[in-house]
Amino acid sequence: MSTPLTTLEPTGPARGGVVVIQEAFGVTDHIVDVCRRFADAGWVATAPHLFHRQDKQVHDYSDMDSAMASIGALKADEIDADVDAAFSELAERSFEPTQSAIVGFCMGGTVAFHTAVRRPLGASATFYGGGIGKGRFGYPTMLSGADALQTPWHGFFGDLDKGIPVDEVEQLRTAAATSPVSTEITRYAQGEHGFHCNDRPAVYNAEASADAWAKTLEWFDTHVAR
Repeated sequence: MSTPLTTLEPTGPARGGVVVIQEAFGVTDHIVDVCRRFADAGWVATAPHLFHRQDKQVHDYSDMDSAMASIGALKADEIDADVDAAFSELAERSFEPTQSAIVGFCMGGTVAFHTAVRRPLGASATFYGGGIGKGRFGYPTMLSGADALQTPWHGFFGDLDKGIPVDEVEQLRTAAATSPVSTEITRYAQGEHGFHCNDRPAVYNAEASADAWAKTLEWFDTHVAR
């Protein structure tokens, strides 16, 4: 089963390629907008649809039960196959792994982290990805894999995130620092889970979102080969 991809391109020459990994709600309008923003910044951005093996691929933000059911059906090997399909799309556009990056939000942040362990890429970024102390989808814990990161990784977390304790974030900072690549974690004192999603006003934090976005672009520009 081929992986559906949503891909957006810049109007001019591309700086590189970015794989964008969805939140728990699927490849929503927000995730498509993230791809558009990367394209506006000069990147080819492609988002694999991780729920494509399921009957429902996009969930309403108010239907958490449905989203959680879709998340529960995900398996690490299938996720990895979808992520690899996205990188194959970038490779077909002549982007080498070092010219490519990955970013993920919520559950996608977890995927971006484990992809950074699994594959040597130019750069990676995780927005409030869980699974630090307890594995998800069949992946090991992020703590146990942090020393094996092959891709420069930047994590963004909110101190008000009820599902990701600050002490775990700091443990991950320490563990990631033992890897052979550059790593960084930025915390936001007023950030909740989902602080980057402007389609969710209950959790969106404009200041944190803008700062994390700017830092992501800077991280990618610094580490992704030209």
